[in-house]
Amino acid sequence: MRFRLSVAALCAVVFAFPVSAHHSHGNYMDTFSDMSGVVKEVHLVVPHSWVYMEMKDANGQPQIWALEATGRNGLERIGVTREYVKPGDTIKVRCHPLRDGSRGCLLGFLKASDGSVKDWDGNNAPAPSDF
Repeated sequence: MRFRLSVAALCAVVFAFPVSAHHSHGNYMDTFSDMSGVVKEVHLVVPHSWVYMEMKDANGQPQIWALEATGRNGLERIGVTREYVKPGDTIKVRCHPLRDGSRGCLLGFLKASDGSVKDWDGNNAPAPSDF
């Protein structure tokens, strides 16, 4: 019996490490940036959902940004469906850009084309007044 408990405890510890590493946000900046663009793709999946948005750079050239969000289940709980944000929609986002400067963000808030604002980070935070 003691051996089984030891094995169970060891398995719990071994499986807990990847979970904590998986949820690290260390590759994103601590500060928020606001951006807007046109949705190209939406993937409501588990463990993380993705929105691909096209926006223009300083020279007017199109760039695709990958926006990481919480998983499909968390988004469904706040009313996000496949119809809420779709390709062709113009959106505004407040997100944490990648530290390495590549075109990616950890989503905080997303303002849909209908004007509603939701927290896509999974924290269910209220929408900021200045967004």
